[in-house]
Amino acid sequence: MFKLSEHNTTAKREIQAGFITFITMAYILFVNPTILSEAGIPQDQAFSATIIATLVGTLLMGFYANLPIAVAPGMGLNAYFTYTLVIGEKIPYQTALSVVFVAGIIFLLLSLSPLRTKLIEVIPATLKLAITGGIGLFIASLGLKMSGILVADPATLMTIGSLTSPEAMITLIGLLVAAVLTLKRVPGGLLYAMLLAGLLAFLSGELTFSKTLIALPTLPEGILVANPFSAVQDVIQYGLFGGVLSFVLVTMFDTTGTMVAVGEQAGLIEKDGSLKNSERALLSDSTAMVVGSMFGTSPTTAYVESASGVAAGGRTGLTSVTVGLLFALAAVFGPIVQSISAVPAITAPALLLVGALMLQNIKQINWDDFGEAFTAFMIIVIMPLSGSIATGIAFGFIIYPIMKAVQKQRVHALIYLFAVLFFIQLFFLH
Repeated sequence: MFKLSEHNTTAKREIQAGFITFITMAYILFVNPTILSEAGIPQDQAFSATIIATLVGTLLMGFYANLPIAVAPGMGLNAYFTYTLVIGEKIPYQTALSVVFVAGIIFLLLSLSPLRTKLIEVIPATLKLAITGGIGLFIASLGLKMSGILVADPATLMTIGSLTSPEAMITLIGLLVAAVLTLKRVPGGLLYAMLLAGLLAFLSGELTFSKTLIALPTLPEGILVANPFSAVQDVIQYGLFGGVLSFVLVTMFDTTGTMVAVGEQAGLIEKDGSLKNSERALLSDSTAMVVGSMFGTSPTTAYVESASGVAAGGRTGLTSVTVGLLFALAAVFGPIVQSISAVPAITAPALLLVGALMLQNIKQINWDDFGEAFTAFMIIVIMPLSGSIATGIAFGFIIYPIMKAVQKQRVHALIYLFAVLFFIQLFFLH
């Protein structure tokens, strides 16, 4: 099934690679429910939905696409869901899940059509890189606020908090350890840093556990979104077209970029530069996105942490299947995850470190071209300061074609179409 000999690998090596990938991305089990709970989704619901979405996407990636790439709810996308859609637009989380559901259906249809490739090609690299960097700053700012390192100030908006508070000290220690382990390229370094932060929180009394440490996963509210027509109706009623468009675009080029990067490392790139079984890979991700929204989580994406498993020798879908099964086993530890998620200082280091890693991509932007630089600057600065990822994306798509028109450089017609759509969303439907 996995063609191990053809990929010059063994079952033992693939399973070991799956363990390493799981360790490096297991932090999402703690972070995702924490962020989604801010939107009002019950912790146990968010935890179970995270497991289900990861299981569906990663097993499909393994069995159907035969690729060593794991899928899980994306960092940044969960923040956009909570802080831009639910809190920013003042809508129920069920309505925001309808947005994810509709975006997932569109992503699924695009994955089946040639338009998918065209969309990926026409979106300028500057917009992709700047949006990734802006999301990185956005989620890092969340980590700073959650931990109390930054606090609100009426004069300067934000100021430094008490660095001697238990929350701030635990966060800073966890962040420093995570950075050092990442620098030393220790697989699972971020998870180990979070476990250390959890130990410190427990010793300081910040973290307490319930009497029940393991339990069968539950879904107290069942399936939250199942009817496509009611989901579309929610999007229309609240005018959330910009949210749908943002989810589709960000998920598409985020997933594609990650898959190509991991595929190159694994030697799975075809002669034409495309990833082997890329259509099946995108179908796996988009299916997980739809299923995840039905149970209560934000959009899924291919995880760059999959590169750690590839570095350990993972070359086939057996690596992904191993990751999926380990996430399934983790489902019984919901009470522990719920206790840990209630202490922001434990999950804040993950937000800060992932933000730093995402910001690295902006070095590829052509900063010598002011049209490119100004567009990127506006995206990157607006996202964290406005508290809205969608607003940063909208400004980027509006400003970019204007800059290129002044420079008398050609831009694909689709970019002008997106600019008009985002302009209408930003100025008339916001």
